[in-house]
Amino acid sequence: MARKKTTPDFEHALAELQTLVERLENGELSLEDSLTTFEQGIRLSRECQSALLQAEQKVQLLLERDGELSEAPFSTDDEA
Repeated sequence: MARKKTTPDFEHALAELQTLVERLENGELSLEDSLTTFEQGIRLSRECQSALLQAEQKVQLLLERDGELSEAPFSTDDEA
């Protein structure tokens, strides 16, 4: 079964979304270009939200034990 989304796709979409936000904040786009850019941003935002939801669901499945969800604090390598 092929994977629909991968982390690099999420990171690429997030970077593209940041670029669109910067273009909108610059204020030099015409109204039509601003609307088109905003539409693209909404699409990318939804893609990112979907990818994050899928990742959260995967984490929940990985933490599930004996039919019950076992929550654990998230720790990073930076913590001592």
